[in-house]
Amino acid sequence: MSNSHEHGGNVFAVARSLGISSEGIIDFSASINPLGMAPGVRQALADCVERLLHYPDKGAAELRDCLAAYHGVSAAQVAVANGSTELIHLLPRMVGGGRGLIVAPAFAEYACALEKSGWQIDYLTLDQEDGFSLSLPNLAKKLAGRYDMLFVCNPGNPTGALIPKSDIATLLELTRENGTFLVLDEAFIDFCEGESAKDLVGSYPRAVLLRSMTKFFAIPGLRLGYAIGAPETIGAIASLQDPWSVNTAAQVAGIASLGDAAYCERTRRYVSGERERLAAALAGLPGLRVFPSRANYLLVRLGNGTSAAQLRARLLERGVLIRDCGNFEGLDGGFFRVAVRLRGENDRLLELLGEICRQDGGK
Repeated sequence: MSNSHEHGGNVFAVARSLGISSEGIIDFSASINPLGMAPGVRQALADCVERLLHYPDKGAAELRDCLAAYHGVSAAQVAVANGSTELIHLLPRMVGGGRGLIVAPAFAEYACALEKSGWQIDYLTLDQEDGFSLSLPNLAKKLAGRYDMLFVCNPGNPTGALIPKSDIATLLELTRENGTFLVLDEAFIDFCEGESAKDLVGSYPRAVLLRSMTKFFAIPGLRLGYAIGAPETIGAIASLQDPWSVNTAAQVAGIASLGDAAYCERTRRYVSGERERLAAALAGLPGLRVFPSRANYLLVRLGNGTSAAQLRARLLERGVLIRDCGNFEGLDGGFFRVAVRLRGENDRLLELLGEICRQDGGK
């Protein structure tokens, strides 16, 4: 495994290195809602400019109330943060302990956060032959009272694999029996909201649900995420947060985003349909294996000897950026991830990949 904690979405750095504008690159490396932010967000941000003369609401009370109403939980069960990454880094300090288990492949920040707190890290690596599905018996065997914290992402990033809600209920019981604090990262579950475990975690004081507003609501530059959990867990999180970690503009954009139910529905419908179209077209290209996904991205395996790093470089020459997944624990240099973007952009990706696959067909 590479120790790099590099992420997708570094389009500005990539553009600078190529000496071109970021507008000249179609960015498939970051998995952001292709429909963009909710229509009312721009106006809400413009209207809040005068409020920037004052400090933000330290407790983000109005946004917490909106999130509570949106999810059917109480405001005491919600903590708002500067992206869910703030919470990922704060949790090892809150939980205490020294041994963390990560279900892999996984977002690099889990390991980064544990390392910074001096924890030992272990992985339960899922098998690509099973479509990266989580086996609860295997997890139970691995846990066996040995770990203080467990990180699970659902749907998986970068795999897109979904753990059924019934399995999440079992997982909560399993961690309780083992004395393990469960961090369930639902950064991409907005695309299949009915699968969220938000109604389950509140009765488990040693569990927390992480959510992100940057992916589905397309405001990654504002940094906004939140935790849902039992009130005592949420209180402990809030007590460790730096003051004013969520700025006024982020709070205003969050409130405006949550209020647009039609946009949410439109997003889910579009992403679901376009993801299936893109997956089928990719699977039809020689040498590519596409993994089933319930998120707004697809994990693809190259089978023709080309590495994802080589493919990324060749596509970048043509103005398309993909995510080389070679630095994810549990994956090798043959995997890449692509976001589901607008139809014309997806068609451009398919056209270029088709050319490359045909060129490499003789390998």
